[in-house]
Amino acid sequence: MRVLLVESNLRHASALIVALKTETVRVDVAETGDDALYLMRDSRFDLVLLNMDGALLIRQIRTAKHDTPIIALSSVPQARLRALAAGADDFVMRDIDPAELSARIRAIVRSSRNFAKSQLQIGGLTLDVDNHNVAANGVRVHFTVKEFAILKLLVLRRNMILNKETIVSQIYGGMDEPEIKIIDVFICKIRSKLTKAGLPTIISTVWGRGYSVKDIGHEVPEISPVRRQPEWTQLAFA
Repeated sequence: MRVLLVESNLRHASALIVALKTETVRVDVAETGDDALYLMRDSRFDLVLLNMDGALLIRQIRTAKHDTPIIALSSVPQARLRALAAGADDFVMRDIDPAELSARIRAIVRSSRNFAKSQLQIGGLTLDVDNHNVAANGVRVHFTVKEFAILKLLVLRRNMILNKETIVSQIYGGMDEPEIKIIDVFICKIRSKLTKAGLPTIISTVWGRGYSVKDIGHEVPEISPVRRQPEWTQLAFA
C-alpha cells in the first residue's frame, strides 16, 4: 500500500510515518498542495492523508479527476463538514490513536478497491452496487436509498466499528444532516428486513461504539481509548 502524506511540518510528518509505516505500507511526503498534485500526476497512491489547509486541495484533487481516497486530519471539529463537502472520504481528529488511524486507512483502501467490483458479498448477503439491488440467500430484498447506502458502507468497511457520527457524515456528506439517532432507526429497519430474509446477525452492535459487519470467523478488534500523542499535538487542518 502506498500512502501520500501531505504535511508541511517535517517533524510531524516523521511522527506519522513512524506510526503508519510497515513492511507493506510505503509513505511518501508532500510538503505543499502543489507538491501533492505533482506527485499524484506521476504516481499512483492508494490513499492521501491530508494534514494542511485541506478543503481547497481536496477540491483540486477531485477537479483533477483523481478518485484516490482522502482522509483529512484536523484539530477543529467544524472542519469536518468542509472536508467532506469538498470530497474527502473520511475525517478524523488529530488526537486519534495511531492504531485506529491505521485501521481506518486499511478499511478505506479496501473499500475503494471493492468499488471496482459490481457485487459485494458477505455470507448469504449480496449487494449489486451498480443496480442498488440486495439479495439475501438468493432472494431479492427491497431497501430504500438511504438503507442501501448504510448497508453498503458497513459491508465495504467490514470488520471495522463505525460510529453513528461517521455513518451520518458519509451518507449525508455534510448536507442537511439529521440527528444521529436516525441511524438507529435505519439500522432497525435494515435488520428487520434481513431477519425476515433469514440473515438476522449480519449487523452487530458494539455498545457505546457503533455498528459493524464482520466476516465469518473474524472478530472486530477493540480499539484502545484515544490517548493524546505528544508528537501530534500541533497537527492542524484549517
